[in-house]
Amino acid sequence: MALLVQKFGGTSVGTVERIEAVADKVIGYKDAGHDMVVVVSAMSGETNRLVALAKQIDPQARGRELDVLLTTGEQVTIALLAMAFEKRGYTARSYTGGQVKITTDSAHNKARIKSIDHAKISDDLRQGRIVVVAGFQGVDEQDNITTLGRGGSDTTGVALAAALKADECQIFTDVDGVYTTDPRVEPQARRLDVITFEEMLEMASLGSKVLQIRAVEFAQKYKVPLRVLSSFEEGEGTLITTEYGADKAMEQALISGIAFNRDEAQLTINGVSDTPGVAYQILGPISDANIEVDMILQNVSADGNTDFTFTVHRNDFDMALASLQQTAERLKAREVRGNNKIVKISIVGVGMRSHAGIASRMFEILSNEGINILMIATSEIKISVVVDEKYLELGVRALHDGFDLKTAS
Repeated sequence: MALLVQKFGGTSVGTVERIEAVADKVIGYKDAGHDMVVVVSAMSGETNRLVALAKQIDPQARGRELDVLLTTGEQVTIALLAMAFEKRGYTARSYTGGQVKITTDSAHNKARIKSIDHAKISDDLRQGRIVVVAGFQGVDEQDNITTLGRGGSDTTGVALAAALKADECQIFTDVDGVYTTDPRVEPQARRLDVITFEEMLEMASLGSKVLQIRAVEFAQKYKVPLRVLSSFEEGEGTLITTEYGADKAMEQALISGIAFNRDEAQLTINGVSDTPGVAYQILGPISDANIEVDMILQNVSADGNTDFTFTVHRNDFDMALASLQQTAERLKAREVRGNNKIVKISIVGVGMRSHAGIASRMFEILSNEGINILMIATSEIKISVVVDEKYLELGVRALHDGFDLKTAS
């Protein structure tokens, strides 16, 4: 008998029929003798509907009241799923994040989990109940409702698995595992049987939508066995583990996958004085506005002035641009430019560590397709480039083919 935490995303619980199917799937594990904790998202499309309602009231809706609104989506799902269990003769209990209690910081719309009091859940499990928990939400230390950001239900699932010392955290979604890239962009993408936390962390941070980055961070930090599975078909899915076994390491391809992010925007400030502290003067106000910066590029000074370019999430583009324009006036910069029609494409693989020439091969492949590179960033196991958004599909397919990902063993 094992303790399993299973998370089901919005498409998995998108209709009453799908919720009934989830109940049947979970009961199969319960009947096999496992203790079951189920984390669910809002029904597919519900969060978007709630955001649209908020925007009708205030196009700039953010903060506390938006969190109060958005968490109602998961509350509907947990109640319906618990009812489905009860109808089938199984005792179940549903909890919101605040009832559990999942304590977060106070960063509304993008809160981080600080602690979980799992006493109620543990007591329910001892009594044989199936526990259903709302993903994506918690409360801060003042009992204000908070949300964890898009995809936060993954984080809830992994965090609960860590707190409960579960035997495995299983993420059920609309795909049957982690692929070499998004099959909707490259139909010949291949499902991976296993991938390391390190690679998955990079892919999640670079735009792969299979798992939220914080969920992978939690799993890696607390050594939570993590598996991605399909809600709609049987299969072993993809195991995310600490490292490849010796047999897998021998066969591991140079590149494990290609991630991309459509949600990028680029900002440039030209002609600022190349003096100590100028980067802080530019990025400090951006950080104070709670805007996360991704890639950064600063040109070498030739005449005492320098150009500074960075990327942010596309949703933060207007706010970041306004902040940068104010900074430009204060620093007497020559020009501020913005571009929210870019994407980031990245190749990821632990095999890069022991093989030279990966970067040059990537650049050659893109060059052969006439794709101009706007920015480059590298780490030990990844290379990312920013290109015009019109080249996204072409770039991903060319790289997937160029690195033989469809046939790699």
